[in-house]
Amino acid sequence: MLNQVVLVGRIVEEVQKEERGYKMRLAIPRSFKNAEGEYETDFIEVQMLDNVGNSVKEYCKKGDIVGVKGRLQSSLNSLVEVVAEKVTFLSSRGNN
Repeated sequence: MLNQVVLVGRIVEEVQKEERGYKMRLAIPRSFKNAEGEYETDFIEVQMLDNVGNSVKEYCKKGDIVGVKGRLQSSLNSLVEVVAEKVTFLSSRGNN
């Protein structure tokens, strides 16, 4: 059995420290248009343990593009989130 996910998206808000590690939200545009001819965007929650989250918090900010390799995890209330094993820094918006 396999539970692996790879995402590339833009960080929506500053990385947040939480009780169980770190959390970030990615915006990932879909590659197809909807019925109205517009591209929709998915917003995905990513959980990171301290070893991954510390680096992301230090080097990434809102607007940066990152790649995430991880797994899907669901909770009792049917919430599905990505738990990151690795985050790759792909692009930065600079110091603006």
